[in-house]
Amino acid sequence: MTAFTVVLLLVVASAVILRWRRPAWYWVCFGAVLASLRLLVRYASVMEACGLTVPPARWRLALARVANRSVPESRAPRILRLRPSRTGLALRLKLRPGQDAFDFSAATDRLRHSFGMYGVSSRELRSGVVELRMTGYDVLKRVRMPTEKPGDAAPMRIPVALREDGAVHYRDFRAVPHGLTLGATESGKSVYLRNLVCGLAPLDVALVGIDCKQGVELFPLARRFSALADDQQTALDLLDALVSHMADVYRLIRAQQRISVAVPDAEIAADIWDLPANLRPVPVVVLVDEVAELALFANKDEEKRRDHIVTALVRLAQLGRAAGIYLEICGQRFGSELGKGITMLRAQLTGRTAHRVNDETSANMAFGDISPDAVLAAIQISPDTPGLAVAGDSTGGWARIRAPHTSLRDAVNLCNTYADRTPDLPALASFRPAVAAPTQALVPLKTTPVTA
Repeated sequence: MTAFTVVLLLVVASAVILRWRRPAWYWVCFGAVLASLRLLVRYASVMEACGLTVPPARWRLALARVANRSVPESRAPRILRLRPSRTGLALRLKLRPGQDAFDFSAATDRLRHSFGMYGVSSRELRSGVVELRMTGYDVLKRVRMPTEKPGDAAPMRIPVALREDGAVHYRDFRAVPHGLTLGATESGKSVYLRNLVCGLAPLDVALVGIDCKQGVELFPLARRFSALADDQQTALDLLDALVSHMADVYRLIRAQQRISVAVPDAEIAADIWDLPANLRPVPVVVLVDEVAELALFANKDEEKRRDHIVTALVRLAQLGRAAGIYLEICGQRFGSELGKGITMLRAQLTGRTAHRVNDETSANMAFGDISPDAVLAAIQISPDTPGLAVAGDSTGGWARIRAPHTSLRDAVNLCNTYADRTPDLPALASFRPAVAAPTQALVPLKTTPVTA
């Protein structure tokens, strides 16, 4: 009995220490089993208390009256599967006739308290089937990206952050060609951008950067960039070169469309991904670090340049997808006060990511035309959680995410490792950053001046 007591005390002490210091290990060792048992024991009563049951069928009531038995209880949704994961539980339910998936979405907060979970989210898999994803601990407090599975890899699809339900948040450029990232100073916007660059570095893609803060964010990563600009005039010339490159790609697609009566429709090329691999141009990702610096002006000449820049960005956003040109625009604010054309540009940016913002107006710039709930979630981000953000798209769906911390030194090392994958684009050759061979000494990174 004494030995059993000692072992029990050691197990309890280990569980307490793991829950305090290593919540992920605690969940795998103890939490998943305890939470599963708690859910199964409380399931029927919780569903009834949350109003997620339906009255018994009429034939059951009639049978009870004939047999002089008690009235049957209300029926809860049938459990199809309960699957533990490394961050929580996935509960798949079969809805009863008359139930709606929206009822489960509205009851997620009550389910979280009733089942003793950290978070609960609901999604409809198909008609009549709902999955509740429950997290057992705060997965965004200490972000640990899971190992990528072989089936998760796809062209232009990279993992950049972790979602609050424990799933990986991907930035899929083919599904969402253009994105907008907002965030105040020290909100984690730069770290998110570094994770984006680190995810793109191993791929066959050309990176183009516009960093008007004298290049302090993007120029250290210059070895992996095909073109960089650090001031408004260079940015204007670079955007004009991209527009010309886009026109050349469209001419190539037109020449290779193979439109003929004898050719099946599936073989007709409409964008670069329909072209043969040997003819396909390399896709281009344009990263703009601070969009406000491109839109501000102080005199008439700068206003003309600003209008030219915004027009070029709008053209790339409207027409660039089929040519393999994708935009990722970052800024602290992105409202109509930046001048004409800005709201037109924002309307083309399907993906929206908002870090901590200083006011509700800034959150409305990202999600005001998408989801009021996402606006509320964005303004509730605390200053002591840098990197925490709200990601959404034009469908109205949104989720809290957090990117793993990546230092500038780590990003530079990774870009240097994949420097040999940097493609040479003739249209952007004048903007290729001039970098010396790696040495022990610090070498300033400069942009090659544009020749007249």
